[in-house]
Amino acid sequence: MKRFLLAAALIAFSTAATAQSWPTKPIRMIVPLAPGATADIVARIYADELGKALGQTIVVDNKTGAGGTIATAEASRAPADGYTMLLISQGTVVFNIGLYAKPGYDPVKDFDAVAVAGAVSNVLVVHPDNPAKTVADVIAQAKAKPGEMTYSSGGTGTSHHMSAVLFERDTGVKMQHVPYRTTPAGIMGVANGEVAMGFFNTPTVIGQIKGGKLKAIAITSEQRSELLPDVPTMVEQGVKGYVFNTWMGFAVPKGVPAPVVNRLNAELIRIARLPAVLEKTRAQGIDMMPPDPPAAVDRLIRDELALWVPIIKASGASAE
Repeated sequence: MKRFLLAAALIAFSTAATAQSWPTKPIRMIVPLAPGATADIVARIYADELGKALGQTIVVDNKTGAGGTIATAEASRAPADGYTMLLISQGTVVFNIGLYAKPGYDPVKDFDAVAVAGAVSNVLVVHPDNPAKTVADVIAQAKAKPGEMTYSSGGTGTSHHMSAVLFERDTGVKMQHVPYRTTPAGIMGVANGEVAMGFFNTPTVIGQIKGGKLKAIAITSEQRSELLPDVPTMVEQGVKGYVFNTWMGFAVPKGVPAPVVNRLNAELIRIARLPAVLEKTRAQGIDMMPPDPPAAVDRLIRDELALWVPIIKASGASAE
């Protein structure tokens, strides 16, 4: 027993000492999306401020492919030393678990959640030449040719894809998913007339909407977006209960010392409330989420898995 207590004390001392001296070198922040995507913009806003707070450079490393599973799986294998962070989202740690038979990671077993960074609505857009003006018009178009109306996304398992899956479930329509390799490419698919429609993070299509390259039909949030105040919500247009806001946050490989996780959590929460950060995130259409501790973020992920995996399975959507 004495040897056990001594060993436990030494481990605790070592952990505390490591956390106290951390960080002593740059920290890698893996982002499973292409530069320019909403999550990438958020990651860079936080990375800049976090680097100032910790006195070390936060190196943003964009890795795309397979709906974010490649980058997320790589992060799960990184050393649990506090020098690898991962930008997580509903897509990577929730939707992918329902879509991929073997995503290459377990969001509960392989990661420790750190903090949430915010949530963003999507907007249903069509080509400007499309005669549709309302959600009812889009539904009518889809029902006229069941399974033929196309919609794009930035990849299987993204919030764009899942917005459409929820739309199909709540309206009874059947459409054809056309996943692109990146979000910008998916948006251009609608703007170029390659596909009929798409659901994209509101900030990523503001420019095209205001420039007349896309037509906004509806917002997926509970209330209208400050960025597009004239665009009604899905609920306003008769799709009862349809609310979709995708959240994003940060995690580290399982086993990072608790003091390091707690410090990251405290710094990220503080950063989220900085006036300059609030201005930048609001300009991107990002809504702040509650300043939860790591344990609450872990619960969020578990609750979201319980909600969404059955929906995805019932829809027949798959990334295989």
